[in-house]
Amino acid sequence: MTRDPTAASESTAQITVRELLEGKIEALELEVLTPEVSLDRIIADSDMSSPGLALSGYTERFPEGRTQVFGETEMRYLASLEPGRAKELLSKLFTFDIPVVFVTKGLPVSDDVLCVAREHGVPLVRTTLTTREFYRRVKPYLEAALAPTTQLHGSLADVYGVGLLFMGTSGVGKSECVLDLVERGHRLVADDLVMVSRPGADVLIGQGHELQGHHMEIRGLGIIDVRALFGIRAIRKQKRLEVIVQLEHWVDGKEYARTGLDTSETEVLGVKIPTVTIPLNPGKNITVISEVVAMNHLLKFSGIDTAAAFDERLKAAMEPLKAYLEQDYE
Repeated sequence: MTRDPTAASESTAQITVRELLEGKIEALELEVLTPEVSLDRIIADSDMSSPGLALSGYTERFPEGRTQVFGETEMRYLASLEPGRAKELLSKLFTFDIPVVFVTKGLPVSDDVLCVAREHGVPLVRTTLTTREFYRRVKPYLEAALAPTTQLHGSLADVYGVGLLFMGTSGVGKSECVLDLVERGHRLVADDLVMVSRPGADVLIGQGHELQGHHMEIRGLGIIDVRALFGIRAIRKQKRLEVIVQLEHWVDGKEYARTGLDTSETEVLGVKIPTVTIPLNPGKNITVISEVVAMNHLLKFSGIDTAAAFDERLKAAMEPLKAYLEQDYE
């Protein structure tokens, strides 16, 4: 079964060229060549590319909205053209929605290139880095800054290195469970409001709101500071979300998983996350169960599925009986 509790709240981030420059101008060794051009153009695509055939005039498959990188090949090609031809080709290219153009290796930029960039309002920025090194440094930044994001109501903890997100109705005991886990040596990531982003194809990263920090609300007690109470070892800034633990009050007559063969998943930002539903009743040690959930996930990750292996052993043990019954004609 797959559920998606975030479909309505998903958002796609975007940044401006100015924000990129302010955040990475030193690390990327950047120099703005067109200071009169606005830097408020929007970057919404983390992919970057070189113009390739589009620079020669073939623009049918040119990706709009993508940052362009001009390396030595592009700049030498432009320099080899007859006077006025480079300006003509760039004018056609710059009619597309290009947020910014980066020139690598500190290469010289002709007046024609600068003129076309100014005419079309496209910022032209130069870096001393090689094209390969520039991609290597800027790509992770853009992927993180432009990753799809959402907010989940729950508590995220690092239990034996596994990111467990505890979810459930208000007052079910999510925070109290995570607090008990912290007391047992595990770490709090975020309580109540978890900010989730997808920097990779199937990777979800959760963290707390910057104003919230590592505070928790414990009903009957109030707001507590986990770092101040338990020390730096009890917290971490962010953690990959790997398993959702759905807490709910016991419902008589409802069927709950007993063998582990029937699995459930929750879809968050397009990524399917294994989900375990734990019914709560008096006397149940939910903290120990949560630790077992984390250890069982690690076991499955290493290729050992206890429920499936047990099921196979049962089938193998019953095989002789099955053969006997099939041959019993009395």
